[in-house]
Order: sequence, then structure tokens, then C-alpha cells
Amino acid sequence: MPKITIIGAGSAVFATEIIRDVLATPALESGTFALVDIDADRLEMAHQAAEALIAHSGRNWTVEASLDRTEVLPGSDYIINTIEVAGRENVRHDYDIPLKYGVDQCIGDTIGPGGLFKALRTLPAWMDILEDIEWLAPGSQVMNFTNPMSLTVLTGERISNLPIVGLCHSIQHTSHTLANYLGIPYESMDWRAGGINHLAWFVQLEQDGQDLYPLLLKKASNPKIYDQDPVRFEFVKHLGAFCTEGSGHDSEYVPYFRKRPDLVKKYDRSGYIGESGFYANNWPSWLEESAQYLRDYLAGKEEYDMERGEEFASVIIEAMETGVPAVIYGNVPNNGLIDNLPQDGIVEVACLVDNKGVQPTHFGSLPTQLAALDIQHMVFHDLVATAVLEEDREAAVHALMMDPLTAAVCSLEEIRQMFDEMAEAQRDYLPAFINP
Repeated sequence: MPKITIIGAGSAVFATEIIRDVLATPALESGTFALVDIDADRLEMAHQAAEALIAHSGRNWTVEASLDRTEVLPGSDYIINTIEVAGRENVRHDYDIPLKYGVDQCIGDTIGPGGLFKALRTLPAWMDILEDIEWLAPGSQVMNFTNPMSLTVLTGERISNLPIVGLCHSIQHTSHTLANYLGIPYESMDWRAGGINHLAWFVQLEQDGQDLYPLLLKKASNPKIYDQDPVRFEFVKHLGAFCTEGSGHDSEYVPYFRKRPDLVKKYDRSGYIGESGFYANNWPSWLEESAQYLRDYLAGKEEYDMERGEEFASVIIEAMETGVPAVIYGNVPNNGLIDNLPQDGIVEVACLVDNKGVQPTHFGSLPTQLAALDIQHMVFHDLVATAVLEEDREAAVHALMMDPLTAAVCSLEEIRQMFDEMAEAQRDYLPAFINP
């Protein structure tokens, strides 16, 4: 019977989705969930939610919960990382300070100033977690859901021999989005995608052997469709491929759409479609709304959808437990997988999973213009990982200088000033080498 340990389970809604998916998987009849968090109240809510979901499912699973991960790591077969480190305390700093310098972010959790400082807060804690896993559960399969995804996986791979795969829903969600835009049955669509997390590309999009991109561009000429995803449709129009993350994220990953107010007005829409400060302005209230939903569920005021979702954690566990092969998209080391991206970085490609674990597949080469955009991010990733692993402040500053949007807006001197201001504002939550 598998033991699944979820670290950061106090982000209870996400933890309950993973638990729900496992309970909705026919082959996973019994096992143990072990929940870990540093916040006692949130951990207790997650524990109660897990017990309620198990009772709802009628399955033979048990739950453990602890504030100390070393108490529950032993015996773990699968370890799922969902930690969030001091996000609530710093989400406004991640947005407000860069905006003073003209760097306008929508989400700010993957690259850019917000992504950089999220990484600097998160990676030291992640390294400590991996050290404990190496000691207490060395045979486990580690799955990471925490952003910044590529950086979290890259840092883990550089310090650990554990099998680590980063999991996101971008590719599978985007494939359904494309079928919806095209107005065709999902099952009739043949596609192929690869790249890096949040900036992977649908290099093949076909139906019955016919290229669907001309039809997609025709559909996008309708403002009602275009306005749902303006940045991604601009990618198709000018670069030849649809990207795997939404327009709000994508607009801040490249230098083209947010460097001037007129461009923000032209290409960005409300909410996740590019609204300035959308994450910073809404995330704290989302957390409370999610917690309230769980409280209402536990009080019998809300129903919980027990249908299996699209996250890949339960798919991996099912395939490894049963040996029945499955295909997922994972973030893994680029050991010859994408030929024209750096071989010491992390890429997102199709992976076979069975009782031998997660086995990435060879992708080939991306079109050069798409590879160039991904390489910029991978340089940023390398510098941030180097900064944390070697306690090198200057490498972190250089990472921000390589960020595409920041570099499009600021001079080198301004970027250093921005870094220093953010470092001082977040001093209490950063490793000591950032503010020596």
C-alpha cells in the first residue's frame, strides 16, 4: 500500500485536490496520506478535509499529520512538494517595488523580480526538505508543484540524487483550450508540445494530418476569441506556435508586451489575461476564500467534486503502482531531450511512466526563435540556482539583469537599485547572503 506524503499540505485546497485525485483512481484502493505543514491551524484543516474525503470515497486510506516532516517521511513512497514560503508577507513587495522602476507584472511568480525573490525565499527551504528526504526516504519518488517550477527542480537536481519531476497543468489545460478555440472535438486533435515550464510550445497542431494553425489564426480574427488570449495569439501570428501558459503569464515572460503603458493597454486584458498586479491584488483574498470553502465543506454546507482532475500526481502513482504505462508532461533535466536548449537545465517534455518510474522522451529541436526565448529563461534559472547553492549575491543580481522584461525597461544601474530595494524590504525572509 503506497504512502503519499504532501509537504506544504496547509495550502489545503491544493492538497485536497491531490487527495481527491488519488481517491478517484480505481487502482488505488488503499494506502496512507501523510500531511506536513508548519502552520498548525492550516494543517488541522487539511487533516480534517482528508478524513472527510476518504469517508466520502469509501476507500481504505488512512491519514497522518505532523508539523515535523521527519516524523512522517520514513516509509514514504511518493513525496509531493507544495510549499509556499512567506508569500503572503511579500507578494506586495514583489509587485510594488518593481512597478516603481517600470516593471509591470501580472503574476510575478516564475521569472522577473517577483519570480526571483520568490525563488530566493523558497529554495533554501526546499534544499532542507530534500536533505531530510535523502536521509529518511531515499527510495521515494519526489514530485514538485511549487513555483518557480524550473528553478525548484533545477536546484533539487543539482544537490540531490533523488528522482525529482516537476508537475504543472499548463500543457494539458492548454491542449483543451486550443480544441475549444478551434471548435473541434478534443479527441480529434493531434498535437506535440515541449520547451520549458510555462514557456513550452505546441510545435505540432493537426487534425487528420492537416495543420490546424491556419484555422486557429482565422478563429483569432474574431475579437471575442482573440481577447481571451491576445498574447498567445500574437505568438502564433509572429512566431508560429501557441504557448502553454496563459496570456497574463506570457506577457511578462518576454520583452514585447509590458514595457510601455500603451503596450499593456493594447495587449493585456483583465484578470489572468494580463491585468497589472492581478496576483498581488487578489492572492491573499483567494487564500481566505479557499479556506472558507473547505470550512463550509467540512460543515456540510458545500459539496466537493470527487471527479479526478487533470493534475499528474495520481497518474504517476497509479502507473508506478500498477506498472500500466501512462504518459505525462514533466519538468526534468535536459539530458539530450531538447537538442537546442542548454543541456544542464530543466525542460518540459512528454514522459513515459510505469513501475520503473518517470522516463523522459526525446523531443528533438525547437524552432530557433522559440528556443531563443526559452534559453533566456534558462540562463536566468542557472544564475539563480548558482546564487542559492553558492551563496553568491552577485549571481542573483545578474539573474535579474538577464530577465527579458526587466532588461527591456531598466538600465543595469536601475536593476541593481531595484534588487537592493527588494532585498531590504524582504530582509527577514531571505537567506543571509542576500543582505550581508
